[in-house]
Amino acid sequence: MDISLLNVIKLLLALLAIIVLLVLNSVVMVWLERKAAGFVQRRPGPYVVGPHGLLQTVADSVKLLAKQIVLPGSSDRLLFLSAPVLAMFPMFLIFLVIPYGPWLTGLEVNLGLLLILAFTGLETLAVIAGGWASNNKYSLIGAARCVSQSVAYEIPLILALLALAFMCGSLDLTVITEAQSGWVWRWNIFRQPLAFFIFVITCFGETNRAPFDLPEGESELTGGYHTEYSGMGFALFFMAEYTSMMLVSFLAAVLFFGGSNGPFINGFWWTFLKMGLFMTFMIWVRWTFPRVRFDQLLNINWKWLLPLGLLNLWVTAVVLKLF
Repeated sequence: MDISLLNVIKLLLALLAIIVLLVLNSVVMVWLERKAAGFVQRRPGPYVVGPHGLLQTVADSVKLLAKQIVLPGSSDRLLFLSAPVLAMFPMFLIFLVIPYGPWLTGLEVNLGLLLILAFTGLETLAVIAGGWASNNKYSLIGAARCVSQSVAYEIPLILALLALAFMCGSLDLTVITEAQSGWVWRWNIFRQPLAFFIFVITCFGETNRAPFDLPEGESELTGGYHTEYSGMGFALFFMAEYTSMMLVSFLAAVLFFGGSNGPFINGFWWTFLKMGLFMTFMIWVRWTFPRVRFDQLLNINWKWLLPLGLLNLWVTAVVLKLF
């Protein structure tokens, strides 16, 4: 069989596996988040549909699939319908370049980190389109908040990732993973602790997760940018949020925790275990810390994260130059 045909088949199989993974991730994470919220707030969470409420998310998914997509009378029909698709579609391509384990990468790209940063910006465009097309003041304010938040927090995120790229000498995620092989102390979390701190904070800002969920802001904006969405439109925005959580968790595992490198034996299970632990941490933060004000959110970035990111990048460059 021709090599190019084999590559196409491999790419299609990888896409199919990623689609299944992202759908299962959304179903499981919704249930886990509800259970975690119930535990933190001393209530049972879902427990009626299925054992321990395991089928509650499946029932909700069927309900969303069956619901009609209601178009607001004064909305922009094309933008309104395309925004949820634009929020979810790029995610399938992004997950192709993540090295899940040895020889387990959908698409080998030597600029994988750059590709991820480029494609994740499309989700912000989807939020802008959805908020603008809804012709609703709450949706528009939520979209404006999302733009301000994303633009602000992308800068320290890029600075933190540049420091890693300087150390490893590459933007290839596979090369970055291989640079952390061997002893655990070679993981980037020990060599770049400040970059990891900045990465964690910016992850919450980029994924619009509490305590930085200002674009949704239920207490003052009803639902934010997706206020007017129902049925599958709302479901796609919901899936995009959990997919973004999964993406930053995989990046944390690959960039800072050695990816598939383990203490004793290497394997893809280490990547998935580290990803799951980071997602659990994000859920715990959401149900533990209160939402910040919007001015506080921007001050955290411009007064703290940006100067720390620049300092960390400068120190990294000097150390690499001298030693």
